Amino acid sequence: MLGILVMNAVSFGLIDAAYDNISADGMTTWLDWVIGVAGEVFVDQKFMGLFSALFGAGIVLYADGAEAKGQRAMLISLWRNLLLLFIGLLHSLLWAGDVLATYALAAPVLLLLRRLAPRTLYLSGVLTVMVSPAMAAWAQSTVDPSGADLSSYRMDLFHTVDPFARAIGMMLIGVGLYKTGILTGDRSSSFYRRLSAWGLGVGVPLAAFGVVHVAANDFNPDMALVGSIPNTLGTIPMVLGYIGLIVLWNKRPETSLVVLLRATGRMALTNYLTQSVIGVAVLTVLLAGVDLTRSTIAVFTVGVWALQLWWSKAWLDRYRFGPAEWLWRSATNLSLQPLGPRGTGNEIR
Repeated sequence: MLGILVMNAVSFGLIDAAYDNISADGMTTWLDWVIGVAGEVFVDQKFMGLFSALFGAGIVLYADGAEAKGQRAMLISLWRNLLLLFIGLLHSLLWAGDVLATYALAAPVLLLLRRLAPRTLYLSGVLTVMVSPAMAAWAQSTVDPSGADLSSYRMDLFHTVDPFARAIGMMLIGVGLYKTGILTGDRSSSFYRRLSAWGLGVGVPLAAFGVVHVAANDFNPDMALVGSIPNTLGTIPMVLGYIGLIVLWNKRPETSLVVLLRATGRMALTNYLTQSVIGVAVLTVLLAGVDLTRSTIAVFTVGVWALQLWWSKAWLDRYRFGPAEWLWRSATNLSLQPLGPRGTGNEIR
């Protein structure tokens, strides 16, 4: 959840082109370049991929729970994600980079395929993600070295298909990871050490190669989409590597930071939406006339992290759910759900 803000904040404070081209805006000092390159290698697509995998697992977890209670799992899950689509569309009125609507539209695919064997889910997920680099190469062939778009419909089609392919692909992989106990920490510590070493050992060089290759070509438009292919290919192993590191951290003795992070994750919807509200209000509106840099964007990001870590723990110390999560649950169940306070018997199980 916090990692997603690193890239989203770029679109809040810099010109649109800066999201895909780190040289387009916000580069004044060597520190800006370090932050920009690090974001491309370690963050871009990776945390959204991780979020997608977790969301996919969450869809199946919810459906399985509803089924265990004797409820009509498919129907209630579809209704729940229809509500999420509505939330995402409202969010997109504030900021065009919304991902909730994409997830909601992808949810029926997950519900239909959730009973597939893990190996089939993995293969389907990888093949679906691979649609994105294939589309990138196809769309790039319509752009000449001068940057002229020779066939805009291909570019538009790529920008439409790309987020769905990556989201659905990573969601399928996430379901497989959930069904095999990898996401739930059921494997040995040595397994997760190998997973993190392999994932980062393969993914980081791929993502770094993409940045170096584009930079070596002076960020020319004829390399923009093709240059993103190594980054996309490196996303799956890096997500697996991050999962390994997170599970290993979670297996260690609990610390105050882990408690804060868990609270922030439990309020993921609330925090995702408020990141956009704060980002647009501060970076897009209040600082509209200021020449922002990658460094100032990074300072803003850390500030929002601190705020959300604090308020998530403070809120959940008193209440069962975050405010957006509570509204979503209430709408799903067509009745106001008890919000809390915690420990009074007024909790939803």
